[in-house]
Amino acid sequence: MTYDLIAIGNPVYDLISTPRAQTSERILSGCSTNACLAAKRLGMKEVMLVGNVGPDFDRRFRLEMERYGIETINTGSKSPTTGFSLIYDDKGDRILQVIADAGKIPIRTVWPHCQQTRYLLLGPVLYEIDVETILDLIGSLPGEVFLDPQGLLRRLGRDRKVEHFCERDAFKKLVASVDFIKPNQLEAEVITGLQDHVESAKTLVEWGADIAVVTLGEKGSVACDRKACLSVPAYKTAAVDPTGAGDVYAGAFLAEYGRTGELGSSCLYASAAASIMVESIGPDFPVTDQEVRRRAGRISAELKAL
Repeated sequence: MTYDLIAIGNPVYDLISTPRAQTSERILSGCSTNACLAAKRLGMKEVMLVGNVGPDFDRRFRLEMERYGIETINTGSKSPTTGFSLIYDDKGDRILQVIADAGKIPIRTVWPHCQQTRYLLLGPVLYEIDVETILDLIGSLPGEVFLDPQGLLRRLGRDRKVEHFCERDAFKKLVASVDFIKPNQLEAEVITGLQDHVESAKTLVEWGADIAVVTLGEKGSVACDRKACLSVPAYKTAAVDPTGAGDVYAGAFLAEYGRTGELGSSCLYASAAASIMVESIGPDFPVTDQEVRRRAGRISAELKAL
């Protein structure tokens, strides 16, 4: 295998406003993008990002990715680059509106590359990955598949605001085909219909995933495999911008799990990395292995079996 990680999902350029910070222009983000940035900074050497970037941001995107040391395949879009407007209130709730949508990724054209990686991360932001195509192709992968389902649960509603939905029968088939799945608490409820996040994680494992992690923001996360479930603490910090915390969790988790194969320590590592992401705004979050391990050590005593 050539790559440690290949992530599929449209890069985005967002406008973000929180009670503590706001962007003056659109900034690079996205599920797959942030996961790649975290994985690269935390030890994965060969990392590739695949997705559509429009002509409006193509040059800037290529220059940024070169600076971060991440290979890219721009699967081409004549549409403007995907972007969101994210406005957070004092409680952490947000209004999410679509600025632009770069459209579907032609998965079949890049699938030969996807067969050359240890981990394949599926991280769509707005249904740019076709589930039926993935189900048709996924059995040919020699590596393991990590699903961040956020973009498969979104559709445009009134005033271009994002609504959540789930085609549950198709989603069950997808869950049964992946090794890891990581929804947040709302997404887990949309997928399973269950409000209890522990039961949601257990259900996703019952549907076929080897490992299910449900992230809970400042309350930490819950992780289940076929043997046990764990309550994973969050590292307490002052959040400037929560955007991308779950994405960084995914990239950091795979970086550590690839080294150890151990669920608990990988979740602690991921939780610590996510705490660094929320302390700043944008793609230049200063995550390092040394600081992540320091923070993970500080919260390790709070890891509990459920």
